[in-house]
Amino acid sequence: MSTKDVPAQIGDLPPIGRPANSALIARGATTLMGVAALGERELLAMHGVGPKAVELLRRALREQGAELGP
Repeated sequence: MSTKDVPAQIGDLPPIGRPANSALIARGATTLMGVAALGERELLAMHGVGPKAVELLRRALREQGAELGP
C-alpha cells in the first residue's frame, strides 16, 4: 500500500504521519491501547516509525493515563 492511500490520522492516534500510520495499520494497531501494547522497541523497529512519532504517541498515552510497554 502506498502511503498516499493511508489516512492522515487513524483511530484515536495523534497525527504522526502517513508512513507511521501505514506501519501501525499493517500491525493492526489502530488505537492508543493497541500501540501501548506494542512497546517502544517494537515501534521503533517498524519502518516509518521514528523517535518523533513515538514521542507523540507517548504524550497521547500519558493524556489517557497510560504508558508505552517495554
